Amino acid sequence: MTQGDNRPGAAGRAARFALIYAFLGILWIGFSDQAVDWLFAGTGMLTTAQTIKGWLFVAATATIFFIILRGQFRRDSVKLAEREGQRRDLEGLSQFREAVIDNASIWINVVDREGRVTLWNTAAEQISGYTRDEVLGSAAVWDWLYPEAAYQARVMAAIRDTFARGEDLNDFETRITAREGAERLICWSSRRLYDSDGGPLGVVAIGSDVTRSREMEQALEERERELATLMANLPGMAYRCLNDDSWTMKYVSEGCRALTGYAPEELIDNQVVAFGALVRPDDLAAAIAEIQRAIAEQRPYAFEYRLHHRAGHELWVWEQGRAEQVAGETRLEGIVMDIDQRKQMEQALAALAIRDPLTGLYNRREFDQQFAEEVERARRYQRPLALIWLDVDEFKAINDTHGHLAGDDVLRALAGLVRDNIRNVDYAARYGGEELAVVMPEMTSAEAEEGALRLRDLVASRPLPVEGGGDVRVTVSIGVAAFPEHGDSAEDLLAAADTAMYAAKRSGRNRVRLA
Repeated sequence: MTQGDNRPGAAGRAARFALIYAFLGILWIGFSDQAVDWLFAGTGMLTTAQTIKGWLFVAATATIFFIILRGQFRRDSVKLAEREGQRRDLEGLSQFREAVIDNASIWINVVDREGRVTLWNTAAEQISGYTRDEVLGSAAVWDWLYPEAAYQARVMAAIRDTFARGEDLNDFETRITAREGAERLICWSSRRLYDSDGGPLGVVAIGSDVTRSREMEQALEERERELATLMANLPGMAYRCLNDDSWTMKYVSEGCRALTGYAPEELIDNQVVAFGALVRPDDLAAAIAEIQRAIAEQRPYAFEYRLHHRAGHELWVWEQGRAEQVAGETRLEGIVMDIDQRKQMEQALAALAIRDPLTGLYNRREFDQQFAEEVERARRYQRPLALIWLDVDEFKAINDTHGHLAGDDVLRALAGLVRDNIRNVDYAARYGGEELAVVMPEMTSAEAEEGALRLRDLVASRPLPVEGGGDVRVTVSIGVAAFPEHGDSAEDLLAAADTAMYAAKRSGRNRVRLA
């Protein structure tokens, strides 16, 4: 029975009805017999009257039964309809659970007052890694999700507080440990559940996995902090200008003095010079095009360009801004920062990555890459390509006699001599130790041999200066290889040139040998 329903059960109601019926029957029989005897005593109507009295009793009883049963049948029909509605509601709730709760993309679970799980949807399984069969009817999952006891205690205290006070808990974030060991950040909203009597039944919790969004927020905050620090410590110029080809300034900060060499009043309204005129022309065209694209796409713009300083030098700057509507007119607002040192460092690092620090020639890694590309190009277009390989004769004797610093001076001077006496399309590299290589595109073996002879004679006739004011004379042995006569791959040509160079050494040094 539901709360407040004090009606007796079916047996009690039937017994009460039977007693009432018996009581009324006794009254009817007793009083009706006396009335009939009194009215029809001594007449011939007594028997007829007794018969009519019996029929009246049957009719009255039937009428009463009809009324009672009709009401009961109506009540039964209502109850049957209610039960059918409840059945349909239960089916709907079951379908709702399957379609909405179980298949929801957010974590939904229900726990009872003892902390045992009574509902665990598919999203909860996917996020936590624990299946419904593992967690239903148990509170063990909290030990798995929150293995650290103190942290688990704080989480469970929040659940108990929701259950005890009945207050909704919103935006409550916890860090769980999933089955695979990864930590995930879950944002919870929960409220108390009630039974049919209005008593607290448990707590339903809805959780969203916000791990990725929080990581992105933290990364964004970190980037914003880094940018704020950078902006605060690097020289720069804030500006507002017209959206025209001259970038007519309407406002510039004092930072323009260090950046451009001009005072703010000299740049505003192009009083002395237009800011756009300070930008290298090819960079200006690209920057204007980027600004127009950004305006069309309603986004900020950012780019780098070279700026001409009043003192005569050129520097790299970085600009970031966006278009704004000011009094119905499009204005550009942003900041320009000096990145010249950064650019120089980038260029220096790029050079270090491909250049030999002692000679300034390409290093071995860059040479191997470029030479392989040259061979592939020569093969594709069937064009000639030559390689000469130089090695300093008796270089160890130079180090032993004059010292290693003098040896470095010799290599530096030799590299400069080679670099200054080859074509613009040729390039040289220090392959290792005292070995230099020169790649000569579009050159036949005969032409390369002739060029190698000139280099040999030039080196032999030119004293090379060393530290301390003296000079050293050296000779070189040179091997020459050409594509495709001596190989059709970079490896084959390198081996052929190296072999030819050693043949030159064996034949007396200061020689040129063709592979």
